[in-house]
Amino acid sequence: MNIKYSQGNFRKRCSRQTRTISPRSRRKPWESSQHALKCEVQPYSYQERSHLQQRLPFRRPASAFEILAPGEEENLELEEELDAGTGAGLTPSFSSRVPGTLLPRLPSEPEMTLLTLTIEKIGLKDAGQCIDPYITVSVKDLNGIDLNPVQDTPVATRKEDTYIHFSVDVEIQKHLEKLPKGAAIFFEFKHYKPKKRFTSTKCFAFMEMDEIKPGPIVIELYKKPTDFKRKKLNLLTKKPLYLHLNQTLHKD
Repeated sequence: MNIKYSQGNFRKRCSRQTRTISPRSRRKPWESSQHALKCEVQPYSYQERSHLQQRLPFRRPASAFEILAPGEEENLELEEELDAGTGAGLTPSFSSRVPGTLLPRLPSEPEMTLLTLTIEKIGLKDAGQCIDPYITVSVKDLNGIDLNPVQDTPVATRKEDTYIHFSVDVEIQKHLEKLPKGAAIFFEFKHYKPKKRFTSTKCFAFMEMDEIKPGPIVIELYKKPTDFKRKKLNLLTKKPLYLHLNQTLHKD
């Protein structure tokens, strides 16, 4: 007989042990049978903890082990492509992410240029099914090495047809004149997958230095995993769906 408790990391494993009760002994109500219980406390196994967590009535926040680095989640399973028209797999969103990690603009320097990128929206055929969507912005060199602190936008709050709207400013944390030749700015679109319980990269886009100029720009979306070296690129879709940005240059 096994008795398990949902709270705590312990279980009581009980087994019956036969003993003889003398007719003259004073029996207590729970000793009416010829058996008594002998219990020992043991910790849950990993499989039992996983099974118990799946039965909890609420979604706990994603742990650090469940938010995977770019490309790592592809080793678990390829993302299922769902038809946006069917609504299959649509799950209510209970956002557990903290607000984004956007940084303020750097102090200006003489003859130096700073770049503000406004992420307007992203076009996806299944935009309405993405849960807790946000974009990770990074600046990489040709070898995929970070040149700037990585920044996350806050979770998008508005979805409309095939678009997810962000309308958020991202300040590039380095003067453009100090970026090496061949550098690029990457945008990784991420969303939460409740069935698998981790945050996944759905697609990515990038902008190279020769594309930096004031005004709006639309850039193509590519399939994961994110290729920071830009050697193996595959378009996400043939449909006219892009990442929409606006660029503002600041120079003293």
